[in-house]
Amino acid sequence: MKILSLIIAIPLAGALAAGLSRDAKRAKIFALVIAAVELIATLVAVRLFNADDGTFQLLERYAWIPSLNIEYLVGVDGISVLFLPMTALLTLMSIIASWHSVQQLSRLHFALLLLLEGLSMGIFAALDMVLFFMFWELTLPPIFLLIGLWGIGPARRNAASKYTLFMLFGGVPLLLAIIMLAINHATGMNGTIPHDLSFSFPTLLETPLPDALQSSIFLLLLLGYAAKAPLVPFHTWLPLAAMEGPTPIAALLTGLKLGVYGILRFTLPLAPSAAVEYNWVLGILGAIALIYGALIALQQTNLRRLLAYASISHVGLVIIGIASLNIQGIQGAIFQLLNFTLAAGSLMLIAGFIQQRLGSTEMLHLGGLAKTMPSLACCYFLLALTSMGIPGTSGFPAELLLVLGALLAHPSLGITALAGALLGATYMLSFTRRAFLGPVTQPDARQAQDLLPRELALLCLPALLVLMFGLFPNAVLKINQKAAETWLSRLLEQPELGGRELAGNLRP
Repeated sequence: MKILSLIIAIPLAGALAAGLSRDAKRAKIFALVIAAVELIATLVAVRLFNADDGTFQLLERYAWIPSLNIEYLVGVDGISVLFLPMTALLTLMSIIASWHSVQQLSRLHFALLLLLEGLSMGIFAALDMVLFFMFWELTLPPIFLLIGLWGIGPARRNAASKYTLFMLFGGVPLLLAIIMLAINHATGMNGTIPHDLSFSFPTLLETPLPDALQSSIFLLLLLGYAAKAPLVPFHTWLPLAAMEGPTPIAALLTGLKLGVYGILRFTLPLAPSAAVEYNWVLGILGAIALIYGALIALQQTNLRRLLAYASISHVGLVIIGIASLNIQGIQGAIFQLLNFTLAAGSLMLIAGFIQQRLGSTEMLHLGGLAKTMPSLACCYFLLALTSMGIPGTSGFPAELLLVLGALLAHPSLGITALAGALLGATYMLSFTRRAFLGPVTQPDARQAQDLLPRELALLCLPALLVLMFGLFPNAVLKINQKAAETWLSRLLEQPELGGRELAGNLRP
């Protein structure tokens, strides 16, 4: 089965069909059906995946630009396969959440959401670096239009432009690193350019990279992905986009951490010696993002902005896990990235529901929402507990693995991770107490309508999943363990580290 090509093609074809539909209602229904079919297709891919194999699977390879040896090459391993259904689920939720909120140019809106979904699937599946870069850059136009045309704030066009400029800035070092890797492959095999260039990720993994290039490739890739992660100081676009953009795109930007995925997928494996040498840089960057994001979140009085800074803080925790270079940290990082999709994306959609009813998510206009909107409050409480890593939710095994990995790597990293978790619980509980508990002080809040059946059904699925993954974390861990071990062995089989340390890092 060409299942991965199908997964990429379904939303792209659906975007075209929705955009050309005769009326808005038909476009919405069509987008909903396509998103549901896409979710089923991604679950089929997970079913076909063999968790006992740590290599790339479901491979498809076709010549694309033969003169440069650029291919259409797609495949997944245990690191990437679960991001497919999570992306499909969050897109489906975003379509349902914007069902009645989008009144103008609705056909274009739903077409752009499907287009963004298809391109995101391509990012997770692409194994040719040029193909990956094409999908990566093509996500910019739909996000720019979604924020600029349907944003809810007066500075929405500024937010769209700022996001696009940051991503274009990050694309330059990415493209330069890809070209350098391809040229290194050609020169390393004493070939000619362009006939012996290679952009295949599996091939580049097996191509020795001279020490003189290791640091340059590592830093270029890290710089390119840091802009989208986002890491401090490239984080300023996210709070602005969360405040000014429409709820669905804010949920996608906070739920899908494509930049962190890029660091995990490409940056460290392609420059393994530099990754081992400079893992302390990653640790420091992660610690800065973790603490800085949490401290700024403590000062926020707007739910959307708080969730944006909480997302930045959690990104820092994931980077600390990656920098730990042990199996606990890597599996915790993957688990937390998946948890982002469920918890962070759903919380942003809840903020959107509050925005639609009250016209604001500012603390001044909230208070006592648990009395007037009990169903919404219950969903929010559960997902907030997940964000804090409370036992019984999917956030607990993810944060536990990350903290354990950080402690095993270096005590200071572990203490920083624990401090970040404590600060995370503080800002979530503080805002929750003031917004949802206590007396109802605002007339709009007193008359607010609780979740509609459609909205409640939308939030029930992520709520069930965070409980299931929290109680049965091995459902996730067994899928990525072999791939995580393969990823880690590639880095730690370096001259700087011996086999004894490698065995210790791979121990479950």
